[in-house]
Amino acid sequence: MNLTFTPDSIASVVQRIEAANEGFKQRYPGDVTTRQPVHTVYGGAHLFKADTAGKLGGIGLRNMDAYAPNFVVFARALGLPGAESLPHTEAEIAHLAEIIANDPDAICCANEPAWMAHTVYTRVREKLQREPVEDYRVDFEDGYGNRPDEEEDSHAVNVGQELAKGIASGGLPPFIGIRIKPFTLESYKRAVRTLDLCITALAQASGGQVPANFVVTLPKVTMPEQVTALADLVDELEARHGIAAGAIGLDLMIETPQSIIDHTGANTVNLLVRAGRGRVRYCAFGTYDYTALVNITAHYQTHTHPAADFARHIMQISLAGTGVNISDGATTTMPIGPHRASKEKPLTPQQEAENQAVVHAAWKLHYDNVRHSLRHAFYQGWDLNPAQLPVRYAAIYTFFLESLEDASRRLNRFVDAAAQATLSGNMFDDAATGQGLLNFFLRGIACGAITEEEAMATGVTLEELHGRSFVKIVQNRAYRKTV
Repeated sequence: MNLTFTPDSIASVVQRIEAANEGFKQRYPGDVTTRQPVHTVYGGAHLFKADTAGKLGGIGLRNMDAYAPNFVVFARALGLPGAESLPHTEAEIAHLAEIIANDPDAICCANEPAWMAHTVYTRVREKLQREPVEDYRVDFEDGYGNRPDEEEDSHAVNVGQELAKGIASGGLPPFIGIRIKPFTLESYKRAVRTLDLCITALAQASGGQVPANFVVTLPKVTMPEQVTALADLVDELEARHGIAAGAIGLDLMIETPQSIIDHTGANTVNLLVRAGRGRVRYCAFGTYDYTALVNITAHYQTHTHPAADFARHIMQISLAGTGVNISDGATTTMPIGPHRASKEKPLTPQQEAENQAVVHAAWKLHYDNVRHSLRHAFYQGWDLNPAQLPVRYAAIYTFFLESLEDASRRLNRFVDAAAQATLSGNMFDDAATGQGLLNFFLRGIACGAITEEEAMATGVTLEELHGRSFVKIVQNRAYRKTV
């Protein structure tokens, strides 16, 4: 064969291609396969204690006991698939629950709606007992309000000390952080002071430790300079207090139009992330601030408004492959009944019914909002009240369980096809799809939606699941076939 090109004649072209590919790889290292929490629970800094997360789980369970005393009531309130076909009387529900408990595999085939409702209900309760909160944000902004400086100073120091207690006791959620006020002209000085007091108190009480997966959330970001300033401040705090470099991550709240598109018409999201110099771990979307700032009236400021979907998609495109996780917004309608009982005046049957109707309506709205986020591949969102926790987990568990069988077949097929291609020396060009299928199971296991045994029905071993890499699974299987 005759070639026109020689290595010398195309050396400069090859160098440019290699340099461009290397630059692309650095900018887009790929989505992280480590655990992403399914939610962030916000609570006012004035209320935070080292054991707050556990207490929230108890409130969530009591809420279920009060308004969903069995799996059928819960399924109907949320509109789980086939819930309308489930029995109505307490005796029939108890009998069905006993059948499912004795032989869940049989009932899964014979009565899938019953299996789904019972499994979701059971796993949600177990989750609330074992790990009710995956990510918690101690809030000095909306959930805290504007207070006298002396009061916020005191709370900032107390939060740092309580975080240190939580490290020592092991009682903190697996992900945690603080949210300071925005870096606007009106509040940046207060935000910086709170950051300093809190991290200083934490480091002094813990000997320079910070909790695992610790972040500082910066709300209402509008320009890269704000993110750079926060990164600079965190650099200094780590250096001054002997905190491991990079131990404090950043969480940016995308809730203004300017954080989507700037004054030049350029996409701002990726610029904000790069301004953090590798510290940004999350970008969270603030539905209601964003919709208000684009002049949508209060009545139409819903989680599912098309304007919110537009912003979500910009974030998704901007951050795809960067390794930065995305979190969606909250449901602001709280599942709290209008009537309160007291020892002197218990609720009437009518008041109890009204409470249940209000709570179930709020549950259903939150369930639908979480499902909307999941359909758009936003696997994390905000929860503002412990009574929302059961619904968050129910929506996520239903999402994973109803897709489990199909995902299992597809992953098994992909692993076999990829291993065969690798063995024969061919390129398998759908590795990203394979990793996406594997991520489905990793996410489901991490949050408690599916069990490791259910994931292993794919033909993937427990060791392979723990490796968290589709490419490594394929390479190892191809290698074993050659030896």
